[in-house]
Amino acid sequence: MKHVYRLTIILGISFLGELLNQWIPLPVPAGIYGLILMLIGLCTGIVPLESVRGTGHFLIEIMPVMFIPAGVGLMASWNVLRPIVVPVAVISVVSTFVVMAASGWVTQAVIRRERRTKEADK
Repeated sequence: MKHVYRLTIILGISFLGELLNQWIPLPVPAGIYGLILMLIGLCTGIVPLESVRGTGHFLIEIMPVMFIPAGVGLMASWNVLRPIVVPVAVISVVSTFVVMAASGWVTQAVIRRERRTKEADK
């Protein structure tokens, strides 16, 4: 029964993200609103971590199953995708490396800033 309660919390926050997506006229996916709401809830203590931890682990474990419908959809529309598969693959690979590099640079900048702040405080 506790898993149902935990899943209800996660689904409720996802639903609030959907509502925000409808109410706020920005091109932001509803999932991002839900993630922000969950982050705020966890940081403020409104949503205790223990109340969603077990269900979060379960959802991560079954995540590969969630990609099956997308894979089937790609296979079903292969005739449409065939002419553009190379440009899409190139764009996907290049954008993945750009995101990885940008994330690394930002992380390094944050770590350097934290080190400088700690050294200045000493």
